[in-house]
Amino acid sequence: MSTDDSSARVGVYLDFDNIVISRYDQLHGDGSWRKDNARDAGKDVAPRLDAARVDVSALLDYASSFGTLAVTRAYADWSVPANAAYRRQLVDRAIDLTQLFPASGTKNGADIRLAVDVLEDLFRLTDLTHVVIVAGDSDYIALAQRCKRLGRVVVGVGVPGGTSKALISACDEFEYYDEAVRQSDEAEDDDTVVTGAPDDAAASPVTTAPRTATTATRTEPETSSQPISGPVATRLLARALGLVAKDADGWSQASAVKQQMKRLDPRYNEAALGFATFTDFVRSRQGQVELREEGQARWLRLRAPKSKKG
Repeated sequence: MSTDDSSARVGVYLDFDNIVISRYDQLHGDGSWRKDNARDAGKDVAPRLDAARVDVSALLDYASSFGTLAVTRAYADWSVPANAAYRRQLVDRAIDLTQLFPASGTKNGADIRLAVDVLEDLFRLTDLTHVVIVAGDSDYIALAQRCKRLGRVVVGVGVPGGTSKALISACDEFEYYDEAVRQSDEAEDDDTVVTGAPDDAAASPVTTAPRTATTATRTEPETSSQPISGPVATRLLARALGLVAKDADGWSQASAVKQQMKRLDPRYNEAALGFATFTDFVRSRQGQVELREEGQARWLRLRAPKSKKG
């Protein structure tokens, strides 16, 4: 799934209408979006929209596991109430919102605009190594094939039941939305391991409620410019370890873990937490993370939670 190449740069392109409608129909039945007139987000359909809410942060976390997010764009008619509900969340995550007014009663032209923008970016930004397309429409097959011919790695994300099999075949890698959310949730659920850590326990005990991929509710990242606290840094470490590449025994390169932490939250800085090096920061978290040192190399993995005795 992920890469340890620090030079990898990723473009993320979300056909937002496609993913929101597909997610709604996945949970409530094929054709439910149109039948419920969910686009207008009326009071009677609000609970169903909440249940099918797309976890944008999980999608970005998944995409960031391939490299630094250099481009993030979402395409939709943002005047539609169901889409407008996401605008603040998307803006807070620095996602460019591209407005698409419907050219007809059923088609908003996202596939054409998205494809044009991707190809323009690939010729303009020659250092882009990965293209992540969040959509399931078969119209994107030609785009995926062209991106591969231009030497880019194409990653697809789509909703089960709403994704073309041919599009999946056209991608170098493909992940279903549910699985991308599950991986991100598991990384966050590893935060339960930090409870009881000497440096965090006094500052802020952590409790994490069980979640599933279909009902997960994510707390959006803080937008404060202040350095992150010790407990937040520990949770960030656990999330990063859940996303980076691992060897057969579950070990990840420390440098890749730190890169992933910076991708998830650019405010991370071990010096601001009082540590001279990243290794010193990790050593202070050895209740949660194992550290293996081999010469100049450093390897990390999460400690398994202690089993509760009868």
